[in-house]
Amino acid sequence: MAAKPPAGDPVQDAPQVASPQHAAAGLPAVAHSLRFAQQQMGTVRAARTLLKVNQKDGFDCPGCAWPEEDKRHTAEFCENGVKAVAEEATVRRVTPAFFAAHPVSDLAGRSGYWLGQQGRLTEPMHLAEGSDTYEPVSWEYAFDLIGRELAALDSPDEAVFYTSGRTSNEAAFLLQLFAREFGTNNLPDCSNMCHESSGSALTETLGIGKGSVSLEDLHQAELIIVAGQNPGTNHPRMLTALEKAKHTGAKIISVNPLPEAGLEHFKNPQTPQGMLRGTALTDLFLQIRLGGDQALFRLLNKLLLETEGAVDEPFVRAHTQGFEEFATAAKAADWDETLTATGLERADIERALRMVLSAERIVVCWAMGLTQHKHSVPTIREVVNFLLLRGNIGRTGAGVCPVRGHSNVQGDRTMGIFERPAPAFLDALDKEFGITSPRHHGYDVVRAIRALRDGDAKVFFAMGGNFVAASPDTHVTEAAMRKARLTVHVSTKLNRSHVVTGTRALILPTLGRTDKDVQRSGKQFVTVEDSMSMVHASRGNLPPASTHLLSEPAIVARMARATLGPASRTPWEDFEQDYATIRDRISRVVPGFEDYNARAARPGGFTLPHGPRDERRFPTATGKAHFTAAPVEHPRLPAGRLLLQTLRSHDQYNTTVYGLDDRYRGIRNGRRVVLVNPQDAAELGLPDGSYTDLVSEWKDGVERRAPGFRVVHYPTARGCAAAYYPETNVLVPLDATADTSNTPASKSVVVRLEQSPTV
Repeated sequence: MAAKPPAGDPVQDAPQVASPQHAAAGLPAVAHSLRFAQQQMGTVRAARTLLKVNQKDGFDCPGCAWPEEDKRHTAEFCENGVKAVAEEATVRRVTPAFFAAHPVSDLAGRSGYWLGQQGRLTEPMHLAEGSDTYEPVSWEYAFDLIGRELAALDSPDEAVFYTSGRTSNEAAFLLQLFAREFGTNNLPDCSNMCHESSGSALTETLGIGKGSVSLEDLHQAELIIVAGQNPGTNHPRMLTALEKAKHTGAKIISVNPLPEAGLEHFKNPQTPQGMLRGTALTDLFLQIRLGGDQALFRLLNKLLLETEGAVDEPFVRAHTQGFEEFATAAKAADWDETLTATGLERADIERALRMVLSAERIVVCWAMGLTQHKHSVPTIREVVNFLLLRGNIGRTGAGVCPVRGHSNVQGDRTMGIFERPAPAFLDALDKEFGITSPRHHGYDVVRAIRALRDGDAKVFFAMGGNFVAASPDTHVTEAAMRKARLTVHVSTKLNRSHVVTGTRALILPTLGRTDKDVQRSGKQFVTVEDSMSMVHASRGNLPPASTHLLSEPAIVARMARATLGPASRTPWEDFEQDYATIRDRISRVVPGFEDYNARAARPGGFTLPHGPRDERRFPTATGKAHFTAAPVEHPRLPAGRLLLQTLRSHDQYNTTVYGLDDRYRGIRNGRRVVLVNPQDAAELGLPDGSYTDLVSEWKDGVERRAPGFRVVHYPTARGCAAAYYPETNVLVPLDATADTSNTPASKSVVVRLEQSPTV
């Protein structure tokens, strides 16, 4: 039997701390998964639901974007996938009676954990101007309100349409179509806050902003470098691919400021041997200082250039440009500067070089540890330089592997969710629908917050996600949202963004991945794109949480009809009733989606074309891959300060907090902890168990403070600290962003630690 939601917020003021673990998954992961599933769904519902996760005839996990092999396990999910599915398929419900009992002023004082634990939203809710209580309204009222507010804007660019990575291809395509027919490119998305730096760097160097590897490439790699990523918590099924690569002889180098249990040892719960003994994964751990990755790869490139026979000269001559300028910059790399920037020992870098030289097939994987710094784009370009030098693009068992965090964040971008769309995409869209899309660029996440803050944006619409909690500079973001005339959130569950509202607010409850979607033409399916460009169908199997729910495509279609009226020639009603009609249109607009309906209906779906991977064809302006040269950067720390990275706990997915433990790091029953190297803590006079305020320092002189964090002595790199977001997003200045990509620099926040009273 499922458990009831917590009545009150649990006390988090005294987290319990033990030693970090050195292995991931195994029996503890199975036990935690089963317990969580039972609490949210009950035993029978849990079994029926989990057996459909990531199956060819089932639904795509609403968690991460890691792909599946063609042959599926019966249990094709991980611990955090179970948590994501269970929270969506929960039997708990948030009804109008809940809102009547909990005014916004009450909800605003609750934690994100408590809000998320209350269950699925069931009816459209409206917060009227001046009111403190959400009240139920009809769908007709909600869409009429949105249409009137949008029509009253002085310019379409006063509206912002945000998209979360959970949104399906079909819904994303409709949303960007509506926004552009309405007249704006203001289409920020969660990519702006995570892998925008990857897309920027890869588009410039390879011509396509996506990874170039398949699962089979990982399995056949001879060396895999995992940099700035914690797959044990954030992408647990990736550990299976790393294990398989190890069993075929691959070596793994982990580059991270923190030792992570999942990269140390993996106990695969799919096999008896895996459960009992497991597999050691990392062969070399490079405990790098935050922001030192560009310096590391630049020095490795210098050493490769100095090693006779190390460069794949035929590949470089035939398929690249810019080599001479790059080589000049790389040869200037300095050992002393690199050791300072990275905090590494010379012997470790030399060992890494030997491993690189002994491998012909190399894959580099990365995540937020590389993408959320001021110099993230040059860092990732340096990774590309490293792979180009030895011909590791367009070769089996080799390539770039940016590991996406959310299940369809890559697909949303493919569908046109982008504030800076390519002219060719807009031309195809306009030709197909007979519209004139705007050509000027729109707002990304950071620019959208500035526009709301400055009064240049007045209506904010979010397709999923938790924008307020996910965004940087929490106080600035919340104040900006409160200046909007209308905020609208399409959601399955409560979150912080529902209680930080504009003058008026709407919560529009929608179907989830696990829900059956039946429209007038019959049962529907949607499609998603994983981190390796595989597109496949997703079909929910549970009765919807309420009879009042609408699907995401239906919500967009009805909003469009209410806003654009009869003047629109787009068949919005047809799109709502039959998603195949949406896919027909996508097939004529988006390259690679020809014959979309037939290919999506095939079990397992299809793989999108990728020129660099498939035929060493680089869709850049020159038709070649680009070496680049940029000055080496790394964060400089004033005396007495630490460099903070924000990160997830193991009981967390993005801003969704499933529980209050971080099992692998030894943290229980609390989230307000800061992990500090014991030597740094001793120099700062901070005993383990003491309490401190985290205060960030930025050139604007504004004090940003996160109070009451328990100090945990932890084996992080010297000079570096770590704490969980969204609690520490308050420390990230809105204007502290990556060059080119404008991604918040959440992995290199300069902080001072001020002693606070013991809580």
